[in-house]
Amino acid sequence: MTVDLPEVHAAALDGTRRFVAAVADDQWSAPSPCDAWTVRVLVNHIVAGNFWVAPLVEGQTIDQVGDRLDGDVLGDHPIDAYDRSSAEAAAAFRTPGAMSAPVAVSYGPVPGSVYAGHRFLDVLIHGWDVARATGQDTTLDPELLRACWEVLEPQLDLLSGSGMFGRPHDVPADATDEQRILALLGRTP
Repeated sequence: MTVDLPEVHAAALDGTRRFVAAVADDQWSAPSPCDAWTVRVLVNHIVAGNFWVAPLVEGQTIDQVGDRLDGDVLGDHPIDAYDRSSAEAAAAFRTPGAMSAPVAVSYGPVPGSVYAGHRFLDVLIHGWDVARATGQDTTLDPELLRACWEVLEPQLDLLSGSGMFGRPHDVPADATDEQRILALLGRTP
């Protein structure tokens, strides 16, 4: 893989931040493209996922992390929680050796590079979900989309069958790369 996973992950965190920062006060309870999730639940999912990165990359197990990241991690200032979680996650993936170290995630121990790739996809695509739910411009960075495809393509069957992103949709022959990727991940662009 030629993608610099820590860097594209950090770039996805930055890109998604602009969508989270633009959520209006009256939009947090709006429905999102993710079944049964409001915008707040969706952003909470992203932030909690970010907070999981450092302990898992440091070698902790899910049992050791326990339930401390369950429930609402956004508090009264969601963008502040987003920023803290992003800084921690980006720093953890940039730690020397993090991409080759085993990480005990729910789907088995995997190299840090696999986990970083999955976090990158999660942050990037859920950023699109936040933008879509709140009426923002949903255009994703073309460089991040290329990296997304490089991470996604070898795992497409596994990820599309996992239910993590939704059922794939067909797209017209003239669909853009962004539309193709989103449709593969269960989004209707």
